Amino acid sequence: MDYKNILITGGAGFVGSNLAIKLKEHYPNINITVLDNLKRRGSELNLPRLAKFGINFIHGDVRNKEDLNFDKKMDLILECSAEPSVLAGIDNSQYSINTNLVGTLNCLELAKRNNSTLIFLSTSRIYPIEELNQIKYKESKTRFEIDNKQTLEGISSQGISEKFPLGKYRSLYGATKLCSEFLIQEYIHNFKIKAVINRCGIITGPWQMGKVDQGVIALWIARHIWKNKPLSYIGFGGKGKQVRDFIDIDDLFDVINIQIENIDKYNNEIFNIGGGQENSLSLLEMTELCQKITKNKINISSSLENRPDDIRTYISDSSKFKKISNWFCQKTKEQTFQEIYQWIIDNKNSLEKILN
Repeated sequence: MDYKNILITGGAGFVGSNLAIKLKEHYPNINITVLDNLKRRGSELNLPRLAKFGINFIHGDVRNKEDLNFDKKMDLILECSAEPSVLAGIDNSQYSINTNLVGTLNCLELAKRNNSTLIFLSTSRIYPIEELNQIKYKESKTRFEIDNKQTLEGISSQGISEKFPLGKYRSLYGATKLCSEFLIQEYIHNFKIKAVINRCGIITGPWQMGKVDQGVIALWIARHIWKNKPLSYIGFGGKGKQVRDFIDIDDLFDVINIQIENIDKYNNEIFNIGGGQENSLSLLEMTELCQKITKNKINISSSLENRPDDIRTYISDSSKFKKISNWFCQKTKEQTFQEIYQWIIDNKNSLEKILN
């Protein structure tokens, strides 16, 4: 590890805090600073975890460039800050734009001043909704499956690759992240910073404070534990057959660690990062797995009407990164779900008001 001082923005959130702790476990001699505005409920529960590992916490906001002035040079920036909810982009567009786009700009300015390396967590939501819903599919008993024959570039039975068209609208959330990607590429070219862009699908694991619009796996498991609130299959026939892949936070750490250890190899590259077909689930299949692990069944209603900006299926094709790095996911679906379940059970009292 060539970096002495690492900054993680959004560092008290699910992704940022877990990456901070994993980095400290792997590299105990590095100094890690996390910055977070603690807006998301439950992020405050991560502060004792970070302190336990000697990770410095700063209560700040990427929207405020003054909060990104530090008394030491930051060699590496992990840009994990975001308002990740598609629905929040509609309800509070200004906050989403300022956090996701202006925040990235402020981080880039810090990288320029410090000659820092930047690892940027982008999103699969940069791909346009209209085109994603043009993917040809077959309907099986439990899910929508991607057809082998497609007319669009960048889509196969393995999922969505980086070559998928960027055509039309994609949600305000997706637009802010795509604009951030464009800015990063400009800073790489004009100011010679080193940076990698990772377009992640669903990221999950213990310590995710799941909500309906973000963190659905943790929420689904939590609802099966407490059993007093229903869930819904919304849109696309109301049968729960829409599909997403997910990546365990530990597997995502492995990706980022590989990139950090050999930044020149991955500099100025964009990668789709996710669990792929092997770690994909429909909502219906997710329900079955939750029932198996929790031994509980709950009422799940059905709504035929599609929500704005929702998509039928998204599976990450991470072939580009796998080919370069020989990386692959270590965690199975069952392992990840079991670990989230056990985390909730072990912290049931403190989590009930947040997840229930």
